[in-house]
Amino acid sequence: MTVGTDSPAQARSAAPHAPEPPGPAPDAPDPAATAGFAADPAAAAGFVGLAPDDLPDGLVIADETGRIVCFNAAASRITAVPGGRALGLPLDEALPLEDLKGRRWWALTDPYGGLAIRRGQPERNLLLPGGREVLVSARYIREHPTGPVRRVVVSLRGTDARRRTERSHAELIATVAHELRSPLTSVKGFTATLLDKWERFTDEQKRLMLETVDADAGRIKRLIAELLDISRIDSGRLEVRRQPVDLAAAIGRHIQVHTTGGQPPGRFFVRIRPQLPALWADPDKIDQILGNLLENAVRHGDGTVTIEVAPATAGEDGEEGTEVTVSDEGPGIPEASMNRVFTRFWRGSKRGGTGLGLYIVKGVVEAHGGTITVGRGPRGGAEFRFILPVGTPAHLL
Repeated sequence: MTVGTDSPAQARSAAPHAPEPPGPAPDAPDPAATAGFAADPAAAAGFVGLAPDDLPDGLVIADETGRIVCFNAAASRITAVPGGRALGLPLDEALPLEDLKGRRWWALTDPYGGLAIRRGQPERNLLLPGGREVLVSARYIREHPTGPVRRVVVSLRGTDARRRTERSHAELIATVAHELRSPLTSVKGFTATLLDKWERFTDEQKRLMLETVDADAGRIKRLIAELLDISRIDSGRLEVRRQPVDLAAAIGRHIQVHTTGGQPPGRFFVRIRPQLPALWADPDKIDQILGNLLENAVRHGDGTVTIEVAPATAGEDGEEGTEVTVSDEGPGIPEASMNRVFTRFWRGSKRGGTGLGLYIVKGVVEAHGGTITVGRGPRGGAEFRFILPVGTPAHLL
């Protein structure tokens, strides 16, 4: 290991519009001339200045007689029913929905003739003609809690986003099953052999088998830890237990692991710049970040792996921070793949790995309030740079 030293959006919010007072609108447009709205689409939606077509989800509104007075563009896209044709139709004709058992939905729920205390229907999966799935929720508007229904407001959403999530979960399960199969087969095979034929093996053979079992068990443990981290990242429950962290010492430990495993010490070059600010972070998670980035550089890159630590500015508020750069001299990452590096299952080559490591790295860095980027290094290889704020606990400020 070579060591060198060198010298030194703002969110906007707006108050909601007040509801439009009831009453006829002058110069109302002809319903036939509008795509899918009643004579006054803002009144149908219930807000002044809000066009139903501005909504990302499908919006369908029926009046007290059960006939459609609003059918926005998103509803037309989801149902493939032109808005102009839907206006004036009974709700059950414009939206002939069925549940997953084939029952007609509006006859089953009966919004106008059912219990007077009902306020609507929670979102559920229903079917349009032809078997197309759609997520539907409804709200019943009454003048007083047990009065007659004056309007039925229906929200429609496509299932594409949910299907993408389901596919992602299926890919995760398939990847985990594949990664677990090999070490579990090895563990089972060696332990069964040792139990069945213990006396036939020499001490050296037994030691070799047990070392293999131990290594495979460690691999399973790491994979399970990755799965738990992914679950916490996705749910926003990843906890950070901050304490002072010595980055130089952490980097040295990881390099020692690689050199002990057969990598030449001269393959690693570390540059620690002076006047680094104190860093408060989770030591275990910092080890996780460094371990993944160095493993990525060693496995997928070539030449010298350079690790540089320098003071930096973190965040828009100009807080002090620490910048860590890990680069190699390999072929690098294609430009077209740069925006997918931190997604699940991305693999830079066919040299093994689950494709989850960089996704976890990004989640851990962001849990610390930091940022991470990827680019091309000065010698053509991949370069990962992450910046962490000082993160001093509030009671020490």
